[in-house]
Amino acid sequence: MSKKSMKISFYTDTYLPAVDGVVSSIREFKRELESRGHTVFLITSGNSETRRIASKGKNIIVTPSIRFRKYPQYNLSVLPFIDIAKVRVRSSDIVHVHTPFVMGIYGIISGRIRNVPVVWTFHTMFTNKDAINQYVPGNEKLRKLIKKHSWSYIKFIANRCDAVIAPSDAVKHMLNKRGIKNTVVVPNGVNTNRFRREKGGASPLRKRLLGADKAIVLYVGRLSKEKNLETLLKAAKLLENRPIRFVIVGDGPYAETIKNKASRLGLGGKVTFVGKITKDLPKYYNAADLLCLPSTFETQGIVCIEAMSCGKPVVGADYLALKEVIRNGKNGEKFRPKDAKDCARKIEKVINNIRLYKECESTAERYSISVVTDQLLSLYGDLIRSKSEKQTGKRG
Repeated sequence: MSKKSMKISFYTDTYLPAVDGVVSSIREFKRELESRGHTVFLITSGNSETRRIASKGKNIIVTPSIRFRKYPQYNLSVLPFIDIAKVRVRSSDIVHVHTPFVMGIYGIISGRIRNVPVVWTFHTMFTNKDAINQYVPGNEKLRKLIKKHSWSYIKFIANRCDAVIAPSDAVKHMLNKRGIKNTVVVPNGVNTNRFRREKGGASPLRKRLLGADKAIVLYVGRLSKEKNLETLLKAAKLLENRPIRFVIVGDGPYAETIKNKASRLGLGGKVTFVGKITKDLPKYYNAADLLCLPSTFETQGIVCIEAMSCGKPVVGADYLALKEVIRNGKNGEKFRPKDAKDCARKIEKVINNIRLYKECESTAERYSISVVTDQLLSLYGDLIRSKSEKQTGKRG
C-alpha cells in the first residue's frame, strides 16, 4: 500500500441530496482518504441543493446539470467541460470514476489528458431490465436498443480504464463472464463507528413504530421497480396475522405505486412508510429486529452491511452480492428470489430464533471503511506504479 500522499479525483453523476449506496460509498471513501492525508477532488453533476451542500465541503465541484425527469432526485451533467479549467489545475495522481455515464466519460477523458491511471467502480446493475423499463423514457424502440447494447457499452467503458472495481466476488464473476477481465474486488466501506449496536432497552423510536406489534421488519433503500418490493409486501400479507410491523425507509419513483399496492392488499395497519431518512438511519436499524432485502439488483448491498454493523440479521434474496454476504443461521437467512412465501418463512424463522444470529457485527467489520480503504489504496498504488514503469520503459 502506498504511504505517499495522493491527489485523487472522483467523478460521479450521483451525489447529495440524492441518498443511495453510491453516494454513501463516495462520501465514506472521501472522508477516510482525507483523514489519512490524501486529497480528494469530487466532480459531480447536481442541482442548487447540491451546490449548497458542496459549498460547505472541501474540493467539491458541481457541474451545470439538468434534472432527470424520471427520477428528480438525480441530475444529468450538461457540457461538463465548461468546468475543465477548474479541474485541470488540480493535477491528480489517479482518476476514479463512479459512473459509466456523462461524468464517468468526462473522468476517463480527463485521466487520459493527464496520462494518469483511471479506475471505474461498477456500482449499479443498470443492465437490469426493470431498471431500463423504469428510467428510460416511454420509447419502446429505445428501450430495446439499450437492453441489446448495454453490455457492449459496459465493455467499451471498461476497456478505457486501467482497472474495473467489482464491489463483490459475485459481480467480478459476472463481469468476467461478459469478457471484462481487468477486474479487482474492492468492497464499498461502511462507517462501523456510526452504524453500531445501541446498548440498553427498547428505544422510543422502536416503541413508537411497533404499536401493538412485537417485532419490526425493516426495509431501507430506493423505492423502485428493480428492488422487488412487491415480494416484501406479499410476504407481509402472508404474515398479517402475526404481531409483525413492516417499516419501509426510502423514497423513489415507485413510491406511490408501492404505497397503493400496500393499500390494495389491506396492509395499512401493518406497513409503515417513513420516507427518506439520513441522519437518524442508525436509530432505525437499531429499532428493528431484522432487515429484509428482496432486491436482485445489489452489487454489494451497503444497507445489508449497515444493518449487520448494528447487530441486526438480514433476510435477503439468494442472488448476486447478497448471496455471498448472508450466511444462513449465522448473520441472516436467504430466500428464493421473488418467492414471497419463502421470504415470509425466513422472516418468521429469524424472529423466532433471533439470538442465534451472532455473526452480524463480525461480518460487518470485514467491510469497515478502514479495512476496505486499505484495499483501495493498495490498488491505487499498484496502478500508479505500473503506469510509471510503462512511461519509464517508453522513455528508455
